Amino acid sequence: MTSTPLSRSESKDLTRRRLISAALTLLDEEGEAGLTTGKVAKAAGIAQSSFYVHFKDMQELLRVLGEEGGDRLRGEMREARRRAREAPDDLERHRDTFRIPLEAICRHPELLRIQLRARHDPSSSLRDFAARTAAAYREHHAADLAALGYTAGDERDRRRLEMIAEGVNAATNALAMGHLEGRYPDLDECADILVALSRGALRLLRHESGGAAQRGEGPGHAGLDGPAEEPAHPGGAQESGGDDAQQE
Repeated sequence: MTSTPLSRSESKDLTRRRLISAALTLLDEEGEAGLTTGKVAKAAGIAQSSFYVHFKDMQELLRVLGEEGGDRLRGEMREARRRAREAPDDLERHRDTFRIPLEAICRHPELLRIQLRARHDPSSSLRDFAARTAAAYREHHAADLAALGYTAGDERDRRRLEMIAEGVNAATNALAMGHLEGRYPDLDECADILVALSRGALRLLRHESGGAAQRGEGPGHAGLDGPAEEPAHPGGAQESGGDDAQQE
């Protein structure tokens, strides 16, 4: 039985996917310094000149890695948050909203390192992309809080909501890196710390049910050491994304 030949468009898309997959593997194995157009093309099984048919340069390929991984990660986190909202007393579901981004960073940590460097390097061609990626995760966090009933009706609440999202994001990145460096060997413990940090931070926000900022009230769930007063902030995020289709 003969297979149907690929169309020109299908063949081009397949080669592009091979380049993306090869780049991610090289990035994991050798870091950014080992990522060259020649190495990526060779690993993908194509001529180096063909690389430029699909990508303008290596920076564009890195942006695609980040975009695809970020989209995938945010989709996984959105589903985990939905499940957590359906069972507010299930601590394991709340842990999952933090465990997912922690595991994603640990699968492809160099993507995060590249974006963190780019954010603080005015000369980096990836700086704007890195800033947009960080903003996308802040916006998703804000949407999560709104879904839980936390409001940002004035400038102070809006600012605090953004600060909480920024802080949880930074803490997620830091704990994942600590895990990779061997300082925090248990990822579940890292997730527990993020749950506790977010619970404490949410006390600063007003809940639509009234008075959560003053009384520490809100939709309850089981806490780390007993009944909690706050729902866990659903899911810290990383800036890199990072799963197999890149990977946010």
